[in-house]
Amino acid sequence: MTYDSETSMSGSNRSVSAMFDSVSEAHRAVDRLKAAGLPSSSIRMVEGSAAGAGTARDPNADKGFWDSLSDFFFPEEDRYTYAEGLSRGSCLVTASNLDATEYETALDILDDDGTVDLGEREASWRSEGWGGYESSAYAAGGVPGATGTPGYEEAGYSEMRPHHEGEHREMGRDESIPVVEERLSVGKRDISHGRVRVRAYTVEEPVSETVNLHDERVELERRPVDRAAHDSEDFRDRTLEAEEHREEAVVAKEARVVEEIGLRKVSDSHQETVSDTVRHTEVEVEDDRTNPSRTDR
Repeated sequence: MTYDSETSMSGSNRSVSAMFDSVSEAHRAVDRLKAAGLPSSSIRMVEGSAAGAGTARDPNADKGFWDSLSDFFFPEEDRYTYAEGLSRGSCLVTASNLDATEYETALDILDDDGTVDLGEREASWRSEGWGGYESSAYAAGGVPGATGTPGYEEAGYSEMRPHHEGEHREMGRDESIPVVEERLSVGKRDISHGRVRVRAYTVEEPVSETVNLHDERVELERRPVDRAAHDSEDFRDRTLEAEEHREEAVVAKEARVVEEIGLRKVSDSHQETVSDTVRHTEVEVEDDRTNPSRTDR
């Protein structure tokens, strides 16, 4: 399964990305892309963690994968998914700056060469407790190790957690309560809905036609007669000759173009309203002092 995107309005600067479970599969896909004529400068491969998913997670390494994808122009959700896959040992292959022909070629190769189905893989991760981008610290502009970053508690790393409602502690002069506000950001990504292929090939089928043929034969005819012979006529040398004719079928074939089939793309636009919930911090101040100073007002 691949994620593909168009990074320019003209559609001449497209990219296709795919993940692989092994370095050898990723290298094989890169070799096929180069053999298909794609320039090496357009192909990038990022290797994932050599430790794989079965060992303790290193927060700095996870952040490194996130940072390494900053110039790939992925939507934040896709970037976080790819970074998670890299941290679990997968490899990422991306072909970018493609024209329309190169884009179709890259899409065919990356769809057929052992690509990871990210939809199924995300579902598997979520069943293990992975929260996705929406619950990560990156969604709120944080760094790995902050509240919401998945995987660290299971790996034995401590997290900084806020005080819950009902907890109280004495505050120093320089301590403060952060006021947090979530903002909804809606992006777009191009998802393939399948394709249409038209293939032309030649087949043979038996046909038959009926034609009337005329035969012309020569027959020898003898008629008995009894009359007086004339020397000048009947004893003269003479020759009779007739030629037989027969019609036979002659087959000729003519190829005619009877139909033309082509494909064209028709695009349209529509608006979609995305609804979600965002959180923000409400601050309630209780002041039971009888005579507050002017500077506190």
